[in-house]
Amino acid sequence: MPYITVTALSHPGLMRDHNEDSLAIGPWTLCGTLTENPQTLGFPLGNPLVVAVADGIGGQPGGEVASGIVVRHLASVGPVLDSEQAVSDALDDCNHAVYAAAERDPELTTMGTTVAGVVVLAKELLVFNVGDSRVLDVSRSSTGATFRQVSVDDSPPPQPGRRTTSIVTQALGGASRFSAITPHVSMDPLVAGGRYLVCSDGLTDPVPEDTLDELLRAHDGGRAVFELWKSAIDAGGPDNITLALITVADD
Repeated sequence: MPYITVTALSHPGLMRDHNEDSLAIGPWTLCGTLTENPQTLGFPLGNPLVVAVADGIGGQPGGEVASGIVVRHLASVGPVLDSEQAVSDALDDCNHAVYAAAERDPELTTMGTTVAGVVVLAKELLVFNVGDSRVLDVSRSSTGATFRQVSVDDSPPPQPGRRTTSIVTQALGGASRFSAITPHVSMDPLVAGGRYLVCSDGLTDPVPEDTLDELLRAHDGGRAVFELWKSAIDAGGPDNITLALITVADD
């Protein structure tokens, strides 16, 4: 019977005093914690399975609160996310929930978060994001490995001579007044052996794509997730690091 494995890790990095990232895997959530050993969960293929990473906006209050609100909501509605419209509606609801929580507590005004993830269906994969957290197709095939970004960054082009930018042009919450969002949602075919990486920019900012690609060609499962995390730490660990590697298994 086909099944899905999800191997994940969330860590504050070396420069932040706490973790503002949150993670949802099916009904399970991990919010603002520290893990150094990748954990793997298995699920039968069939019912919608949501895997999402939310990265609280640094430099503003309550990033971990905003990211926790988002992943808990996505985990709660995950079983009914069976279409692009359902995912888009759920992200709109998350945006409203973040603003509503900030309105109830003035100390949380302007809190916000990015989010990126997938919903694994029986034959398709729904990819979504708001902000600059990413979803990467890192599948393997007989002709080699794929490394393809399937999410859409909400950020301006980096300045000349720089590889990344910390500016985001769209987020869930993040402003003093309500601002609507336009989520990026798309559908990819699901194939046996497919692999997808969902991560916060604490991984992709410090670690170049060719290094990520090399590690994912060499490793799978828990070893791949550990080596990816270690590469971000070796690069200085400047931000919170959260990643989930999804694999569609055949047996």
